[in-house]
Amino acid sequence: MIVPDYSPDPGAATLRTAQGSLDLSRPVCMGVLNLTPDSFYDGASLGAARDGKFRIDVDKALRRADGMLAEGARLIDVGGESTRPGAREVPLQEELDRVLPVVEALLARLDAIVSVDTSSPEVMQAVAAAGAGMINDVRALRRPGAVEAAAGTDMAVCLMHMRGEPGTMQEEPEYEDVVAEVAEFLRRRADAAIAAGIDPQRIVIDPGFGFGKNTQHNFTLLRELRQFTEFGYPVLAGLSRKSMIGAATGRVPEQRLPGSIAAVMLALHGGARIIRSHDVAATVDAIGVHSMLLEES
Repeated sequence: MIVPDYSPDPGAATLRTAQGSLDLSRPVCMGVLNLTPDSFYDGASLGAARDGKFRIDVDKALRRADGMLAEGARLIDVGGESTRPGAREVPLQEELDRVLPVVEALLARLDAIVSVDTSSPEVMQAVAAAGAGMINDVRALRRPGAVEAAAGTDMAVCLMHMRGEPGTMQEEPEYEDVVAEVAEFLRRRADAAIAAGIDPQRIVIDPGFGFGKNTQHNFTLLRELRQFTEFGYPVLAGLSRKSMIGAATGRVPEQRLPGSIAAVMLALHGGARIIRSHDVAATVDAIGVHSMLLEES
């Protein structure tokens, strides 16, 4: 048997969040809690349309989050705006109405590190006041005021690469060297975050699988993921049931769990420390198998 050559970087083994430090010496799973009617997978089941607006069932969201924690998730990632290809922008107040009641309920009733998937400075400030631990921003704090808003909190920040905007990002994306270009973008965004006052120990980076990349770009990034660990920040990988899995398997989102877990194992081999997933139990099992493989006999 050939055992993967993987020595964790001690500098990326702990993440500081507003809810305390998260040990990343062993990779962890981030469970996805979509509070949207239009996510590509597993979103609309947590609410319904009332008065012409999508309303979240907070109790149902809490039960879903509690289930993910019981399955081994270490973080719950709450999102009120779909960022799937072709998604529309959500008005600020609508995003707040979806996210804030759930975040407040999670923090009051469950023992979980809460991450909020948002690019809006106002949402960042609101969830920071509520006590959330982390921001997960697909735009890497590029919206006006976002980096200042994040710097004014103690929350960890995940900086993700996305070319373009969700509505147009999959319209024939092109790169001369996708790994080098994504890496340079993330380096610059991390430098900007640090310059604004964000502690490096609060930073996570994410190459953004499926965000302004075609299938070849995505699999090139997955194959070369270890290069992103060289910056010294924990790497987050979000591969769960995405179109790249469908391209490889010919499966629709509801049938992509086996392919997703195969991709998770490759991401773990590439040094990912946080795996964002809709399928927590299966992902935690994959992390356990991978971690056992690396243990000295």
